[in-house]
Amino acid sequence: MKTQRLLITLAVLNLGLLVFLLAQIEVRFLGFRFLPRSVEVNSAGSILRGRALEITDDEGRIRASIKVHPADRTLPYPETVILRLINENGGPSVKLATTEQGGGLVLGGDSASTYVQLSAHGLRLTKDGQQQMIP
Repeated sequence: MKTQRLLITLAVLNLGLLVFLLAQIEVRFLGFRFLPRSVEVNSAGSILRGRALEITDDEGRIRASIKVHPADRTLPYPETVILRLINENGGPSVKLATTEQGGGLVLGGDSASTYVQLSAHGLRLTKDGQQQMIP
């Protein structure tokens, strides 16, 4: 009786280990591909696919992010891809964005009202809320 319980326990443990391992890898079987996770890495390990990327510091604060923002049909905002580099105070110091209308770069200063914005429309310098446009 004790031997039978031991064998059943080992079989259940092996089944649990098998399920755990299959949940961690991409499974290819009879031409079908099963990937249980939302992040995908190709077989060479050089491509990472996902919907967004956030990099955090030791305290868990987001310091960099890449996100795709969908188009907003209620407002005139097209789909936008934004890379943000965030300073220790939580404000974006660098923003690099692209839309169907072109790309843009914003470099932040020491305050929220001081920044430089470069786009196909020109260069905008803002210092303490005072704007100067260079076409």
